[in-house]
Amino acid sequence: MIRVGIIGVGNIGFAHATAIYENKIPLLKLSALCDIDPKRIEKLRQLYPTVHMYADADTMLQSETLDAIIIATPHYDHPTLALRAFSCGLHVLSEKPIGVYCENARKAVEASKKSGKIYAMMFNQRTNKLFRLAKDLIEAGELGELKRSVWIVTNWYRTQEYYDSGNWRATWAGEGGGVLMNQAPHNLDLWQWLCGMPTEISAQCNTGRFHPIEVEDEATILARYENGASGVFITSTGDLPGTNRLEITGTKGTLLLEHKTLTLHRLSKDEREYCFSSDSSAPSVETTVWEDEPYQGHHRVLENFGRAILYGDPLVASGEEALKELTLSNAAYLSAWQGRPISLPLDDAEYFAELQKRIHTSQPKHVSASVHESEAMYNKRWDTNW
Repeated sequence: MIRVGIIGVGNIGFAHATAIYENKIPLLKLSALCDIDPKRIEKLRQLYPTVHMYADADTMLQSETLDAIIIATPHYDHPTLALRAFSCGLHVLSEKPIGVYCENARKAVEASKKSGKIYAMMFNQRTNKLFRLAKDLIEAGELGELKRSVWIVTNWYRTQEYYDSGNWRATWAGEGGGVLMNQAPHNLDLWQWLCGMPTEISAQCNTGRFHPIEVEDEATILARYENGASGVFITSTGDLPGTNRLEITGTKGTLLLEHKTLTLHRLSKDEREYCFSSDSSAPSVETTVWEDEPYQGHHRVLENFGRAILYGDPLVASGEEALKELTLSNAAYLSAWQGRPISLPLDDAEYFAELQKRIHTSQPKHVSASVHESEAMYNKRWDTNW
């Protein structure tokens, strides 16, 4: 059994702790919790009397009572804590995103390789039945060559109370971005996982359009791919009820994910072949529909983390793969700030320099009290929100 410690026991960290403590992840044992809030630590002592409590991450990492950690802190700390954990010989599962800027996150990935320890990411949406099926269909060539993708994902409406629930939220200094950095990483990861990495990014990021915040709560990204295909990604926290609709079009068919279903429209003949050798009769279209299944994403990633450590199972998502998602958001910000398309691979140093300008002018804000979420709320909030 793997002895696990969790650093950062806010909403998501608390939910992970509960799942492991209640033996819902048989390969993992909750051995330690770390949080900087003394009141929270006192409450956690009552809830988990057999678990070691720490107020300092380094003390916990050096305790020699752990095999692995889960990082569930604000974004900037993710790669820094991972680096320290690898130096202590520990495996790491990090909440998304892997970091705020690629330069630092890349160091953590290299450290994991040198240490020989597992570096996993909580990209739980990859375990969703429909996204896994879409991945299989694309890799099997069912869509032919990619033409276009359009993802409108705006159904994670947030009130001002949400943004006021933590002093790190919605600030450049605390969170490192807005909707692209907080809500959208799962979808940006899935976008590149399904369609591949683009060669160029152009973006418009609207700062505080729907909320009085210093980061973006609406963004539109245009991607260009090596074969000439295009992609559009639209997201916002200001639309109610919002939309979640992904369409991927290729030369042999189209995939549509919406309303808990995956629909494949498969052409009997490649459109490119039909276009140039048409006998005037259109290719037939075969339509297949699959429905979603009950959500178990977080538990599946936690179980996979354990199996990767004990048995060498392939990770659902690794730290190295998570760099791709972070590259997309970093490139989108840089494009919006500089008003120009950004070619990939990204210039990490250029992005970091621009980010520093925003951090320098970032302002502290009022914080309202936060409340831990139940296991049921945890699953509902982080489920695929169709």
